[in-house]
Amino acid sequence: MDAVPYLAALSALAALGLAAFFYINVKAASPGNERMVFLMTEIQKGARAFLKQEYTWVAGFVVIMAILIGILIDPAGLAAVTYVLGAVLSATAGYIGMTVATMANARTTEAAKDGPGKALPLAFRGGAVMGFTVAGLALLGLSVVYIVFVDLAGSDDAFNLLTTFGLGASSIALFSRVGGGIYTKAADVGADLVGKVEAGIPEDDPRNPATIADNVGDNVGDVAGMGADLFESYGGSIIAPIALTAFTILAADPSATTDIVSDNAADLLLFPLAIAAVGMVASIIGSFTVRGGASTDSKALARQLHMGTNVAMAATVIGTLIIAGLVFSDDQYEKWWGLGVSVIGGLLVGWAIGKVAEIWTSDHFRPVKKIAKQTETGPATTILAGISGGMLSVGASVGLVVSGVLIAYQGGQWTLGDDGTFGGIYGIAVAAIGMLATTGVVVSVDAYGPIADNAGGIAEMAELDPSVREVTDALDSLGNTTAAVAKGFAVGSAALTSLALFKTFEVALQQADPGFVLSLDVGEVDVFVGLFLGAMLPFVFAALTIDAVGRAANQMIEEVRRQFREIPGLREGKEGVVPDSARCVAISTNASLKEMVLPGSLAVVVPLAIGFIDVDTLGGFLAGALVTGFALAIFMANAGGAWDNAKKYIEAGAHGGKGSDQHKAAVVGDTVGDPFKDTSGPSMNILLKVMTIVSLVFASAFV
Repeated sequence: MDAVPYLAALSALAALGLAAFFYINVKAASPGNERMVFLMTEIQKGARAFLKQEYTWVAGFVVIMAILIGILIDPAGLAAVTYVLGAVLSATAGYIGMTVATMANARTTEAAKDGPGKALPLAFRGGAVMGFTVAGLALLGLSVVYIVFVDLAGSDDAFNLLTTFGLGASSIALFSRVGGGIYTKAADVGADLVGKVEAGIPEDDPRNPATIADNVGDNVGDVAGMGADLFESYGGSIIAPIALTAFTILAADPSATTDIVSDNAADLLLFPLAIAAVGMVASIIGSFTVRGGASTDSKALARQLHMGTNVAMAATVIGTLIIAGLVFSDDQYEKWWGLGVSVIGGLLVGWAIGKVAEIWTSDHFRPVKKIAKQTETGPATTILAGISGGMLSVGASVGLVVSGVLIAYQGGQWTLGDDGTFGGIYGIAVAAIGMLATTGVVVSVDAYGPIADNAGGIAEMAELDPSVREVTDALDSLGNTTAAVAKGFAVGSAALTSLALFKTFEVALQQADPGFVLSLDVGEVDVFVGLFLGAMLPFVFAALTIDAVGRAANQMIEEVRRQFREIPGLREGKEGVVPDSARCVAISTNASLKEMVLPGSLAVVVPLAIGFIDVDTLGGFLAGALVTGFALAIFMANAGGAWDNAKKYIEAGAHGGKGSDQHKAAVVGDTVGDPFKDTSGPSMNILLKVMTIVSLVFASAFV
């Protein structure tokens, strides 16, 4: 077991090597004609400029948090160092992924001239650079922190340093998801409402000045933002069981140090890293099984794209059982396979939540077809159908998560066989790792979506043959579903990881003050008040982010209208007349950076403020936020995805096709769904984990 952290680091380096291999593969592909290269370059410049400004803003927040951590938690400064390391690696992963995605878009368009058999694998490899950079840097960072501070230095605060690494990753994830989400949806809404509905021109038409900004937004929101999200989710899932084990032992014996690694706890501390290493190797194997086909049928494309995920999952199941047998087959453990069941249960529940998302967001199933049917009676019924569908999907997802929690809890109890709850909570914590063990390939499939979307935009703006757009549209429609699936994995893991971190927060309080007992009795007024405050915050957070999209989109709409009105010949498509796309990029950039500050700060400021006033209230607050935040995240992600694919289903020819009143109603529904699925919904799972990990990191300061 002593070699596990080093093997985990080695698997992470292998993932980064694979990312480099795919980067070379993508770069070698042709980017197309001069017009396509120009469009690709404009998208790259806009995305890089936004990320540079966003990271500059977020750097100020990181510095403030590092100073607070140094003052309140660790005057020696090591916690601040690992906090900054987590933030820097997360930002680096996002930047690398975004850079390659903006290279892969025009190349995918060019490959689409030869059909989906060539275009799909290329788009996937572009996304795989993001996927394996995210997973590789996250696992490498955690492994290095563990090796340096636990194995080599034997620091008394080694496990606090792991949690501050996770907080650093969470800080970047929150602002990247919120800021990128506001950017992309402001541009998307402006482009759709003025272009499609008012001007009656196609999506991504070169006459529309918001089109470049829309394509930039796909990369800064759905690639860089999503990558930071999964970096944080993946890292947090590994940290949770390690921190739970360490803080539980230290709370029971305050004199214990990192020497606990040398006793029986070593198995529990290193098992999460072993599972992560197995999942990484499985993801690498799965990535080579993705192939294209000649058909543009979405079912055939989905089978090809999901092959990598399915192979990786199967390999992870086999590897998990082997690792569990090696680690827990000693006489001190009752049933070695119990924790293997917990991990595999988490993996299967994550997959099942993804399937629920697919059922509610794919045009092959009834919910999306129902929304498309409702467009025949206007935008109002279209919106109602999407809301009801999203709400129904919450029931199925909650049922799956509850099942996963119960299975994982029982698995932990089977193996560890303790009289308390530690074994069960540990089982839940490692189930979250199972859910995200194949992060490398899951993110690859997710990042494929924006690349395919950009490829379609470039095909339209470069005025290529309609057959090219037919291929990219088929790839893009599949991308909407794969994005919903990845969001399902992320929000499902958020529920399990937050529960484990919450329990760790409780034992960290006991470690800081052995006489303190956290109360979660809702009959106590302070807990009851906290419960309601926690239930309220996700709604306020969602409202702030949706309002931010609305305000930014309003500026975008007015600018697009102004250009159509004031630039002679633009709307008519007169030769030589081009829109001022840079102005629209600037509007989205400035608005998103300004609007991300308030909702992003809430996740840190509110739990800190409540914790310093009353810790029991904070306990109720975290519990209330977890329940409502999970439900809201599922509802918004699935409703938004369903509206989007209902629009694409109509654009493919159903219910009147493009330009019909039904199409206009579907565009309105899609517009409502844009901030649901790409801003507020995906930000919610980060909100939950940031609030929990902030509470954990500052637990000692509260008491």
